[in-house]
Amino acid sequence: MKQAAFWVLAVSLAWPAGRLVARMPDPNQDAAGANSGDLPPSGGWPPVDDLATPPLEATLGLTQIYQQNVRGGLSRHDRSGRFTGSYDLEIMTDLDRLAGMKQAGLYVHAEGSWPAAGGIDPESVGGYFSVNADAAGCRVVDVTELWYQQSWGDDRLIVRIGKLDLTVGFEHHNSPVAFDGSRFANDETTQFLHGSLVNNPTIRFPAYGLGAALYVRPADGWYLAAGAADNRGDGRETGFRTAFHDQGAFFSVLETGLAGSWPSARGPLAGTYRLGVWHDPGREQGLAGCGHGSAGWYVCCDQMLCRENDDPDDGQGFGGFARYGRASGRACEVTDFWSVGLQYQGLLVGRDEDVLATGVARGRFSDQAALSEDAETVWELYYNIKLAAGMHVSPALQYVASPAADEAADDALILALRAQLSF
Repeated sequence: MKQAAFWVLAVSLAWPAGRLVARMPDPNQDAAGANSGDLPPSGGWPPVDDLATPPLEATLGLTQIYQQNVRGGLSRHDRSGRFTGSYDLEIMTDLDRLAGMKQAGLYVHAEGSWPAAGGIDPESVGGYFSVNADAAGCRVVDVTELWYQQSWGDDRLIVRIGKLDLTVGFEHHNSPVAFDGSRFANDETTQFLHGSLVNNPTIRFPAYGLGAALYVRPADGWYLAAGAADNRGDGRETGFRTAFHDQGAFFSVLETGLAGSWPSARGPLAGTYRLGVWHDPGREQGLAGCGHGSAGWYVCCDQMLCRENDDPDDGQGFGGFARYGRASGRACEVTDFWSVGLQYQGLLVGRDEDVLATGVARGRFSDQAALSEDAETVWELYYNIKLAAGMHVSPALQYVASPAADEAADDALILALRAQLSF
């Protein structure tokens, strides 16, 4: 049944699909659709100068993944976790247009996943870092994010409060409040599938905890961001029990960055360069990762290197990213980490929105981890094929050297196919 469900989803990508959005007419357009006047800039959230943007928008994403370990690791024959799936339901609300609350928005994110096995790592690969960052076990529905955002002064000051994921910005409305971000390596449903190529594992981000984030842009091209969230956050709960009772403590992060463009003959080459520090005062006994008083720092960047044309709305071209992080403190298992990667959109003629990307990541372990090898290294290659609007298929190849830094484990080779459907 699982195999059948996967192929049904893959075949279904050939059929049209639409976005589930509540659309409103644009009063700034005439009956023929031509622009009849210019609107003043507002800097609101979402941008209210574009009245074609709906005040209430819902997006449903469905992701189905097949993975098989074909060499090395723990087992090439175990079928547990080969098929995994998930859905994401996002609701974005412009409170200015709905309730007159200037430059304010409300965001809700609900997730579900299957099956209980949660991927092929435990039985087939045995790696320390997850080969399937989208696998989350069997969950019917969890409200993983629920937050309010307010901005001022052309988005020069933004405050977000509620149940947060500090690693995720709000791409639907270009919200910049995200930490350790990357344009090319930050989304397991459309970009790299391996967890070490989604975020930096030395940063012990909490999972969906109550907290707040602040973004300040003192000057064009330079920003400061700070965030704090319950370090015992759980996507299955509201967060009030752990945030304000018993041994509640908050993970904190501070980041600054430069965002700008290099000039080129075919238009500006956008890039962002980030530097951050974080602190975790402690976690419950038995939780993985860092112990009491852990801290670390990180740098990361993404840069467009060349463009195929001078159309600012065309993403075709070649870009790259890099990350480095270092953690210290009692019981920090991963002390050093780096990753690098390259992406090309529109490499093949006539396939302008397809993406080919490759990345390498390496995490080094502390002596306290008591592992026989010093590090685990991973490599991934994927090709994201756009079949139609909101319909993508991505074959992928992963290689894991020294899974879990165990000298007795053979290097693993994993084949994957991901189908993604968005409404």
